[in-house]
Amino acid sequence: MAKDKKLIKSIQHLKKQRNAVILAHVYQRGDVQDIADFVGDSLELSRKAVNTQADVIVFCGVQFMAETAAILNSSKTVLLPDKNAGCGLADMATCKQIIDMKKQNPGVEVVSYVNSSAEVKAVSDICCTSANAINVVNSLSCDTVLFVPDKNLGSHVAEHTNKKIILWDGYCYVHENIKVNKIKQLKNEHPNAEIVVHPESPDDVRHMADFTDSTSQMSGYVKQSKQKEFIVGTEDNFVYRLKSDNPDKLFYPVGTICEGMNTITLEKVKSTLERMEHKINIPKQIREKATHALDKMIAIS
Repeated sequence: MAKDKKLIKSIQHLKKQRNAVILAHVYQRGDVQDIADFVGDSLELSRKAVNTQADVIVFCGVQFMAETAAILNSSKTVLLPDKNAGCGLADMATCKQIIDMKKQNPGVEVVSYVNSSAEVKAVSDICCTSANAINVVNSLSCDTVLFVPDKNLGSHVAEHTNKKIILWDGYCYVHENIKVNKIKQLKNEHPNAEIVVHPESPDDVRHMADFTDSTSQMSGYVKQSKQKEFIVGTEDNFVYRLKSDNPDKLFYPVGTICEGMNTITLEKVKSTLERMEHKINIPKQIREKATHALDKMIAIS
C-alpha cells in the first residue's frame, strides 16, 4: 500500500510538471482508472481530448484510441503508456482492403468504427463510436453503407436503420467470447438481475439483453434504474466503474478480458511521463484525412 501511495504521488508530481492530463478507458484496471483525470468510453474521451488545455495527453487505452487523440490534437504530445497495447479488432481491417471494397461497391459510403487504425479512418467517409453508430449511419444520404470493422456492431446498426449495411468480417474477441450459455447461467444464479450488454456482442447475446448500448449509455441506464442487480456483458473491468458509481448495486461480470487494455499499469504511466516515451506520431496526410472523418462524427454526436 505504501508503495502504491508513493507511485501515485510520483505520477501526480510528473503530471503537474509536464502539464499533462491522463485519460483512461473504462476497460482499464481499477487503479489506472483511479489516477485518471477523465474516465469514459471512446466518444467521451474523444471529446475530452479535443477540449483539454494540457500540453501532454497520456492515453490509458489501446493504440487506436491514442491515435484518435493525436489526430484531434496535432499540437499536443500524446503518449501511450505501453507501445504494445493493441486492439485485435482494429487489426482486422486495412486501408488497402477498404479501398478495394469501395471499388467493388461504387457509391457506397464507408463508416469506420473508431476501433480502427488512423489509416483506415483516413479512407473513410465518417467515423462512429458504439454510442453514436446508429445516428451516424442514419445521418448519411446514401442508401448503402460499408460498416468497418465490427460485424456485430454493424449488425446491431442494421437492426435500427433502413439502409443496406455491408458488414465487414471483423469482431472484438472480448465480446465475441460472451456466450449465451454464460448469460443463461448467470441469469439462473441471479434471477432478479437485468442483462445489459455492449453492441459488439453477438446477435444471440444482444437479443437476450434487457438493454444494449455503449458503456456510457449502460452507465446511465444502470444509474437511473431502480433495479439492484445487473449481469454485465462487456469487458470485466467495466464492472469496477459501475461499482464505484453505484455502490448500492450488485454487478456480475461475464468473464472476458481485453489483453491490450490490461497491459497498462501505474508503473508504465509513471515511466511514460518520466521519459516522455511512446509518442504517437501520425503522418500529416493521414492525419488530415482522418480528422475530416472524425470531425464529421463529433458534429453529429
